[in-house]
Amino acid sequence: MCFADDPQASTAESKSMVTPGTEKAKPTYISLVKFTDKGIQNAKQTTQRLSAWAAKVQSMGVTIKQMYWTLGEYDQVCIFEAPDDETAASVLLAADMLGNIRTQTMRAFTAAEMDKILAKIP
Repeated sequence: MCFADDPQASTAESKSMVTPGTEKAKPTYISLVKFTDKGIQNAKQTTQRLSAWAAKVQSMGVTIKQMYWTLGEYDQVCIFEAPDDETAASVLLAADMLGNIRTQTMRAFTAAEMDKILAKIP
């Protein structure tokens, strides 16, 4: 992770038995990623690690939407979806425990989600 990116591998959508038009959008998360000393020593394998990670977490309902390798304070920015906060937290902890990265993650909201939030303001 993030985790393990190959943009082609991460865009595979899982098949759903939900009636079209009734799917519930999964929450979106944005992770700012820094390589650890171990991660930078193995930087040549970063894209392979992401591909492997994306495949592994897909079974948990997590989809890596996009991964960017960046210049500056952070080495990567990962955009992913997960079924819920608990699942997102568990895959982030598991990724961090491998020792290649440290993450700082934010929950992101679409305009439609933000409209729902704003509608609830008293």
